[in-house]
Amino acid sequence: MDVGREDTSDLQIDQVVEEEDSMDDLIRDRFRLSAISIAETEATKNGMEIDGTVVACVADLAFKYAENVAKDLELFAHHAGRKVVNMDDVVLSAHRNDTLAASLRSLCNELKAKEPQSERKRKKGSAKKDDKASSSNDVRITDL
Repeated sequence: MDVGREDTSDLQIDQVVEEEDSMDDLIRDRFRLSAISIAETEATKNGMEIDGTVVACVADLAFKYAENVAKDLELFAHHAGRKVVNMDDVVLSAHRNDTLAASLRSLCNELKAKEPQSERKRKKGSAKKDDKASSSNDVRITDL
């Protein structure tokens, strides 16, 4: 057993984990800053003042909600036997909110109408072929 190699691979794994954590932190921070900016802009537009702690709380709630939606989307795609999240999964995630679901269906139909004719008329193959094909409305899931 070569201890030197084991230590090197452990260090590489730790480095990759640290990079992923820092990327997660960066994404979370940017999301929160965007949510704070939106909340402050809306408050100003409506002639209101909003406390900083309330804004931070709203940003945290929005981020946690987005995380839950992302997990649901991943589960829906996985349940359907796909590695790709598509618009149907997004519409399904809004099934408890009729207004949001209707808006998402409308957006989905608009996006489908904008696709080139050849793309819309293509026949769908088996689930394996669906995994390999990706369109502009699909998101690839990396960790399952």
